Amino acid sequence: MRTPEVLWRSAHPGPTLVVTTIALGLGISVGLGAGRLALLVASVFAGQLSIGISNDAIDAPRDRIVGRADKPLSVSGAPLRTAWAVAVSAGALALVLSAVLGWQMALAHLVFVGAGWAYNAGLKSTVWSALCFAVGFAVLPSLAPLSLPRPEVAPAWAWGAGAALGLAVHFSNVLPDLGDDARTGVRGLPHRIGGRGSAILAFIALFGGAVVVAVGSSAPDRPVDAIATWIGLAAVTALAVWGLLVSLRGSVGRVAFRLVMLAALLLAAQLVFTSAMAA
Repeated sequence: MRTPEVLWRSAHPGPTLVVTTIALGLGISVGLGAGRLALLVASVFAGQLSIGISNDAIDAPRDRIVGRADKPLSVSGAPLRTAWAVAVSAGALALVLSAVLGWQMALAHLVFVGAGWAYNAGLKSTVWSALCFAVGFAVLPSLAPLSLPRPEVAPAWAWGAGAALGLAVHFSNVLPDLGDDARTGVRGLPHRIGGRGSAILAFIALFGGAVVVAVGSSAPDRPVDAIATWIGLAAVTALAVWGLLVSLRGSVGRVAFRLVMLAALLLAAQLVFTSAMAA
């Protein structure tokens, strides 16, 4: 496998592209010009590359122990030094691009990327693991408005929805790896409460986030927009209830994981839509 392919696979391409797409949607929704929008997207993409690659670089020895064939940095002869160089360089680039948009944006993005690195560097194995995702994703809705010529901070309900999305992502992401993590001593909050408890908390977080968006963004003078927002809440609620029933029956596996991901995407879309309404 060539080095660029190894690095891309180690960057967690799915989450990286999803977070970058959310940032793109939020940037469009607040009316960023083409130049600022391109800087925002490039900055968030670089930051996610840095978080993803550093995660796999740090975990390489642990992944080698459990034989994770899906982790290319864990195999013999993997370009670990290159991976570290790219992770650090991508993180620095993310902050430089953010600084071009303004010091407020750079500070907020530093919190987002810093939370990811803190998780990778050790907090993933502590009871504080969920805090990294809650803090990082709470900042995400503010990156786009802080990139405006006149920077603004996202409303409080958007921070709450972002934090809920981050918690759901964290509690669901670990579900496929609970066994391997246990063998290598990783004991974050989801590992301590178990697979079923993690799935249940993920669905509860998504439902709570959808409620926060629907209630916080409600505007009596825009009934059509309000109806669309509440439809989004209904869709997330339906998926959350379905997922809770599946999890309570003890079927914590691919079905629950996919339901969380689908509900999370709906919540993200709801967040982007409501940001556009408020702009």
